[in-house]
Amino acid sequence: MKKLMILGGSRYILPVIEIAKKYGCETITCSNNPKEIGHKYSDKYYDVSVLDKEGLLNIAKTEKIDGIVSFACDPGVVAAAYVSEKMNLHFQGSYKSTCILQDKGLFREFLLNNNFNCPQAKSYSKYEDAEKDIYLFKWPVIVKPVDSAGSKGVTKISHPGELKDAVDVAIQQSISGSFIIEEFLTFKGYHSSTDVFTVDGKVVFISFSDQLFDKEADNPYTPALIIWPSTMEPVHQKYLVSEIQRLMNLLDMKTGIYNIESCVDVKGRPYIMEVSPRGGGCKIAELQHYAFGIDLIEAEVRNAIGMPLNDVRQTECNGCWCEMVIHAHKNQEGILKEVYINPEIKDNYVKMIELSKEKGEYVQPFTGANMALGDLFLKTEDRRKLDELLINANSWLKIELEKRD
Repeated sequence: MKKLMILGGSRYILPVIEIAKKYGCETITCSNNPKEIGHKYSDKYYDVSVLDKEGLLNIAKTEKIDGIVSFACDPGVVAAAYVSEKMNLHFQGSYKSTCILQDKGLFREFLLNNNFNCPQAKSYSKYEDAEKDIYLFKWPVIVKPVDSAGSKGVTKISHPGELKDAVDVAIQQSISGSFIIEEFLTFKGYHSSTDVFTVDGKVVFISFSDQLFDKEADNPYTPALIIWPSTMEPVHQKYLVSEIQRLMNLLDMKTGIYNIESCVDVKGRPYIMEVSPRGGGCKIAELQHYAFGIDLIEAEVRNAIGMPLNDVRQTECNGCWCEMVIHAHKNQEGILKEVYINPEIKDNYVKMIELSKEKGEYVQPFTGANMALGDLFLKTEDRRKLDELLINANSWLKIELEKRD
């Protein structure tokens, strides 16, 4: 029986466990939070941090694993690459390349050194060092941890007087205690977040999306809606595909799934913003399975355990799809009473709904992806109808909370 080690234990790994078991694999989950739901469904659980490379390597050797993934678990990606390299397992890239991709400071430096479009950026470990460089940046800027995902610890600031508070927020969410200051880009259209797949370094499946944010949320930089197909102009999509392939070549990437974020600024310059060798959160790969008919999670599992890949190829989006992150509104928190969806909308447009909170559980403000109440997939025949549904979402989707005593 083959063994697959899965880093993290969030609800996003459940389809990974399901597919692995379909192929007769023993699943081993690892994190330092035994209460995560994924551990209830795996065959074996180890209480070890996904950051502990040596601890995970020792477990992997003891268990004699056949593969390792860090699906939708951004903090575990570096350790997964490390274990893979030490044990000669299948992974998207080398440990060195993965470290570059996972550190926003190193990644921006790599992009600049290789003539990619890149916002002005610099990373720091101390506020005092950043304070000395305030005149290097065009304001406003974004301050964020170099090594976190899900928009945790991200702040937009307009003048240097706000820098100290923003740095404190970023450092609190950083694994390494480091942060990056980055030029704030004004988008033309929407930011894109999507899952991509390579085979032997060649991009064989790619899509672009429209990623929307809830300006009324406690953290307005946490994605709230992701829509396919993208409204990004074809010429910009073509350019980004070429640049993403060039990036894969330069880093000598191999086979696997990636979560890639990109955008186009108001001057028409496309940017690769982030590339992480893992499946994204927000159930992106699952929605793409519905919309494009390509199962990237199955491909990732098969590759990890050394099986031939399933059919992964470029296809077109079937209709108009939206992944909606269900979340509390601004300053809203309390005990969950109900998530209500109008039956007519549910019957005609909702293709999947999954809640991460149950009735009676405490709901916190939407400050990051980890504070979501769940996910909902919508499908319409065209963007006009989808936009109509989203504009009126408060009339058909209601979250009822009661104050905690």
